Order: sequence, then structure tokens, then C-alpha cells
Amino acid sequence: MKLTALTRLSLLVLGMAACRHTASHTDYSSWRTYAGTKDGNRYSSNDQINTGNVARLRVAWTYSSHDKDTNNHSQIQCNPIMVDSTLYGTSPRLKLFALDAATGMPRWVFDPATLEDTANADPMAFFKVSRGVMYWQSEDGSDKRILYSAGEKVYAINALTGKQITPFGDSGYINLAVNLDRDTGTYNPFVAATTPGIIYKNLMIIGMRVAESADAAPGHIRAYDVRTGKRAWIFHTIPHPGEKGYNTWEDTAAWRKFGGANSWAGMSLDENTGVLYVPTGSIGGDFYGGIRKGANLYGNSLIALDAATGKYLWHYQVVHHDLWDRDLAANPNLVTIRHDGKKIDAVAQVTKHGYIFVFDRHNGQPVFPIKETPVPANGLPGEAPWPTQPIPALPEPFARQHFDSTDVFGVTPAAYAMLMEQFRRVKYNTMFTPPGKEGGWIFPGFDGGGEWGGAAADPETGILYINSSELPWSLTMIDMPDKMSNANPEYKGKAVYGKYCVACHGPELKGNGSSYPSLVDIGKKYSVTQLQDIIAHGRNMMPAFKMDAGEKQALLAFLLHLQEKQPAIAATKKELPKEPGSTDSLRMKKSILDEVPYTMTGYNRFLDADGYPGIKPPWGTLNAVNLNTGKLLWKVPLGEYAALTKKGIPVTGTENYGGPLVTKGGIVFIAATKDEKIRAFDKATGKVLWEAPLPAAGYATPATYMAHGRQYVVIACGGGKIGSKSGDTYVAFALENGEDK
Repeated sequence: MKLTALTRLSLLVLGMAACRHTASHTDYSSWRTYAGTKDGNRYSSNDQINTGNVARLRVAWTYSSHDKDTNNHSQIQCNPIMVDSTLYGTSPRLKLFALDAATGMPRWVFDPATLEDTANADPMAFFKVSRGVMYWQSEDGSDKRILYSAGEKVYAINALTGKQITPFGDSGYINLAVNLDRDTGTYNPFVAATTPGIIYKNLMIIGMRVAESADAAPGHIRAYDVRTGKRAWIFHTIPHPGEKGYNTWEDTAAWRKFGGANSWAGMSLDENTGVLYVPTGSIGGDFYGGIRKGANLYGNSLIALDAATGKYLWHYQVVHHDLWDRDLAANPNLVTIRHDGKKIDAVAQVTKHGYIFVFDRHNGQPVFPIKETPVPANGLPGEAPWPTQPIPALPEPFARQHFDSTDVFGVTPAAYAMLMEQFRRVKYNTMFTPPGKEGGWIFPGFDGGGEWGGAAADPETGILYINSSELPWSLTMIDMPDKMSNANPEYKGKAVYGKYCVACHGPELKGNGSSYPSLVDIGKKYSVTQLQDIIAHGRNMMPAFKMDAGEKQALLAFLLHLQEKQPAIAATKKELPKEPGSTDSLRMKKSILDEVPYTMTGYNRFLDADGYPGIKPPWGTLNAVNLNTGKLLWKVPLGEYAALTKKGIPVTGTENYGGPLVTKGGIVFIAATKDEKIRAFDKATGKVLWEAPLPAAGYATPATYMAHGRQYVVIACGGGKIGSKSGDTYVAFALENGEDK
């Protein structure tokens, strides 16, 4: 989008004039919580670093945890917090650390891998990701705690000493996989709190990640007493009998059978009103909904709850009967705007498909019109697609909404020819076309559009800043392989692979070269015991799978090309530990999976042989949107492929993960890009003012704070995603001493 400098400045001034007197009284000078403040705005009022001096930023300190795992593409997605001159963050193996915020010198490290009970329960817990931690202190300041997650467990740690607080929960932790008001045998046990919860008074309110399959755990929202670890309240995101929304489900047993509708991306809190805003993902079983007919409340919804009690206040469902993995993938932003001459306390929710939904946060009414728009309904046999989807008239989308043959782009003629051949194999390109065997394009892709890095909002202007990836992915469905009880072991294994694995690793076991690794010759990398552990507990972004002994045996035989009677496979025949009620519950769980007649061929990015996206640039963008008017102010490329720039191709942007940070000093800071850089943009124009190389890609959101009179900007450099090398370093930038006066 091209705007003159005068137009850009005029729009910015209009936004500032509309909102300056309504700015929040929140203290934006600190960074004590995930996203900076509980309103989720990623905004700092610190302006020591500003547009006039940002070009003089230098590395102030670095800290390395020395625990990256390059073979397994470890990551750091953490947005660290700073309290009382101490920086708290997590490492690739989910060690919790405390650093001197001014020097980066370690104060203590807590390593959950040293806890024998945790290591025995989930040896892969420490390969999962953490996007941040929570801080709480008692009114008199005598009790200061860090609460953070490693896999399914949330630990309470003394913020001053790094010691586990054993009276909390079960000897110092709570287990998120239990206490969900469902028999534990009825759902896949994979649960991980990837994004930190939020503290309200003496409550810790938290969501979680669950499996993507039809047997996923229920994604209910829970609050725990921060002192004792006891559950204080629960909100059922799949309503139970007698609860609001229960009667919208065609299947009256849905609450006993289905999972998902989980809040994995973080929440936001209005501390003045005590209202919590919760975004949710889809119901389990991402791409076939024939077993879960209806709109599927409260999946894909923004829900307002009383933070003290969990009482329902209002909701809005952003995607009905989701068949495209359109989770609400970021926490909402709480902003005060002026629209049609009125001041509105609003909540803005960015989405994977490039829209921003804006509501009056007191009553849930849309600020801008939202139309229920007819969409294609040509679903697979047994499917019942929802006939309409909500499309906001404003704000203007921050990502392109259409992809066809005229948008295909190749760096070379040969690349273009190959990409056009791929394009023609996929039939449908209209958004919200139900998944089918002829294939359809998902654009923006499965990872957005908007993603878990979220948006930054300036409370002084009502302008929102959001980065976006613009990369098509294809979705093609196939029949679920027959199980055939009398088939040979290898065929049985192929059927099990189709049931659990093909959606990510593809029908040929080759993965996609970035997020999902190849399983070809997997036996050269892992032993049978290691593979058993990975299947049972998950690893990195892979969820756990609750297979019975026969399924696990057949899968390993298929992956390792072993015969059923070989000793290595015989070791897998030991009976799996039983859970309470497991006999009847497992029967229900298995029937749910067996009711799903289709699976997908994989998460397939549209890339050429060299890994470049097959769509006309930009491939990654940073955008400014005026929430007062709904107008897109500017759009600029985010990230660069240096090799293409050298060939004379204008800066393209790259796929990006992690979010922006906006400051009163006039700057938007963001890393997130595949080119391993952090950048500072002028928030008024989108012009790049500064950039610096990083030791690994900063797929995280930066934090900023003041320590001893000096402003720092810190980014976690973990890499690991989309083929990037892994790292284990935090880098802090500041002005040279003396320049900050």
C-alpha cells in the first residue's frame, strides 16, 4: 500500500487527536507480564530510545543458556518479563532463569529436568515451547513467585531464590492434564501450556495447547489459587448440560466426547472492570466436522468472562464450524478508541485470515459492521459446512484475501513453471471452501496472516501494528486407510500412520522440510525406546498420541521396516499403564477417532525447490491499522532474502513468527524474520530506522524496560522454525552509556 509522507502523517495525527485524551491509565513503563501489560498491547511508554537516536543502538549484553538442540530444531519463543531489576525468561529446554536486567548476569536457574518425578512422567516435556512466565507477589511483598509451564505442568518458583514452592499444588506444581471435569481416559492426554496465563488478584487463570485430533482434551479455561494451587473455577468451552450454549450442539453428548476450543494463544484482562477476554481455537479434529455438526460453540470465539468467578458475560464466534484450523492465534488488544464521535472501550482480535474484529468490550457489540457472508458448502460426504462466515466491513484486512493463477510467482522461469504445475493440481482457491479430495488453497496460510506473536497497540493513538506472513498452503483430503484386522503388520502400521501421522509428515513420510521433519530412515536417528517416548509424550510442536500397545507396535514396525517378531519390536508389547476408568473410556475415545473417515495429506507450503514462496511478494509484512477509522495506514515488507536483493528483486519480506513492540519513542521493534535480524521501524511511516544481526532468528516478541536509568530492548534468539538454525541466546540492546542522557 503506497501513501505519500504527508498522507501518512495526516492519518497518524488524526488518530492521535481522536484518542489522546482517552488513553489508558495503565502503567506502560514496565514489562512485568507477557505482552508487557495485561491488556496485551505490547506497548511501552519509555522513550529514551526514540526515532532520533535508535540508529545508535548497540548490544549491551548477551546471555546464553547453552542448551539448544540443533538436531531437534529447538526454539525459544519467550517474551521475557522484568521485575525489580531482574529479567525472567526460559531456555530451549525450558529452564527458568533470572538475570540482572542491566548486565545479563545470571542470578539463578531452575531446571525442571532435575526433578525425578517429572522426568519419569514426561521425558519430552522439555522439548516443548514456552512463550513466557507469570509473576505474582503478596500485598506485603513478602511472597514473590514466578509461575511457568514445562509441558503439562505449571510450577511455582520463588522469584528471589529460584527454589520450588512445594506447598503449591502437588509438591510444587499443578498438572493441567487432569481436573478437567472429564474422565481422563476419554481424551488424548497431550496438554501443554505454551503461552503463559494471566494473574488477577490471587488467581492464576490459564489456557493450554491440546492435540489437533478428534480425541483432543477439552480446552476449558481454569483459574487456580496462586498460593495453594487449588482450582478456583472452570469455564467449559464445550458447554455442559444446563450451561449457556449447550443447546446449540446437535450432539447432546458433545461435552463428553469432543475436545479443543482451547485458549493456547494467551488472554487479556481489563483490571479496572475485572473482565477477562479469552480467544479460543477450533474443536478437535481440524479438517473434518461431520462428527461435530453445528456451529461448535465455543470454538473459534472471543469470550468475555468475569475474572473472579469465570462467569460468562458475552462471546462472538469468529469462524463457524471450523474446517481450516482457523484458531484465534493471538491474545486480543484492549484499546480505547473514538468512533462516530463516541469514545469506546474496545477489544480488537487479530486473526489468521487477516481480519481484525473490533468489539465494544463491555457488551460485545461490533464497532464496525460484520456481515454473515455466504460461503461454499460443497463438503465431503458426511460433512455439514456452515453456510455463512462473519466478514468485517472494517478494519481493512492486513493480509491479502485472494490467491489465483495470476498471483503465482517464480524467481526463475523454471521455478515459475514448476509452481504453476503445482498450482493446477489444487482445484479450489476461494476462502472457506470446505476441505476435499481435489484440494484447496489456504490463504492466508495455516500460520497466518496473524499468528501467536500478536499485535501491538498504541493507547495514545488507537493504531494497531501487526506483522503478517503471506504464503499459500494447500489442503487435500484422502480417505483414512483401512485398519483391516487380518492384514500384515506393515499394512496395519500404514493404517496407524494414516490415522495419527500423515497429516503432518505426509503420505510419503517426507514431512515438509521445515516444521514437520522427514520420518524416512527415522531408525537411524532414534532407538525404539526413544520413539516410544516421543509417541507417548510428544516433542517440540508434535503432540502426544494415546495409542494402545498394538497400534504402537504396528506403527514402529512400519516406520522401522521391522517384522512383528523381531526382538526390538517385541519390547513394545508391554501393557500400557491404565488410567482410572480406562476400559470404558478408551472404548469411547477409539470410537471417536474411528468415526473420522478422512485425513489430510499434510501441511504443505507453496514453495519452490529453493524454499522461496510461490506467490508474488511481499511474503512478509508489517502493517499499521487505525482502529478509530478501520483504515490501513501503511504496509511495508518485513524481512529480506539478501540473495534475491542482489539479483535486483525488491525486498520481498519473509515468513515471520513473533510479534512487534511499539513505544512512545515513535518506534516499532520487531525481529520475527527468517533473515535473523531485529529491526526498528518509524511507527508513523513504516520506514526502517535501524537493524541488527542476531545469533539466530528471533522467533519471539521483544521486551523493553528501564534498568538503572537506561532503556533496554531484549529479544530471544531461538530460531529452529522453518529451517532456521537453533539458538539459545538472549540479546539486549541499548544506547551507549552517556547517549541516553
